[in-house]
Amino acid sequence: MKSRTISMFVAFIALVLNSCSNKETVPFEATFTGEYAQVLTGDDVKGCPDGFECHVTVNFKGTATELGNISGTFNFCACGPEGEYAPTESYLVSEDGDSLFFTCSGKVIEGRLPNHPEFVTSYWKDPFVFKGGTGKFEGASGGGSTDDYNSSEDPNSHHHWTGKLSLKK
Repeated sequence: MKSRTISMFVAFIALVLNSCSNKETVPFEATFTGEYAQVLTGDDVKGCPDGFECHVTVNFKGTATELGNISGTFNFCACGPEGEYAPTESYLVSEDGDSLFFTCSGKVIEGRLPNHPEFVTSYWKDPFVFKGGTGKFEGASGGGSTDDYNSSEDPNSHHHWTGKLSLKK
């Protein structure tokens, strides 16, 4: 009985180690531009945590490694304490129609950093986390950091993301 228990334990460990090695991690980079589709304020804000005074929807398009041409949507509560925005459950859609889910939250900071163009009016540098997806992105994981800003040249948000993406082999 003892040897059977040990054998089962060894088989379980081998299965776990094998499943861990069935993922490939690759660098992830994305550049995309968001168009503010809707900004709700006042009594129109529903479902946001206390202290968040607006609800924002942003539709975006651009490119990303492993996805090609992308589109997607951010849908989140914002205008929070000290410029915070609440966690967003959002997605990127690849050119072949598969979705990559992610979440991010953080803080919008007025002004710009020295390495930003002169026309930057506010920026945010926050973490993002991949949370699975559909098709080839099922079980995806990883994440990285944003380097995003708003501009005085247009009404759009500008996004530059870098990190790692782990996909099933």
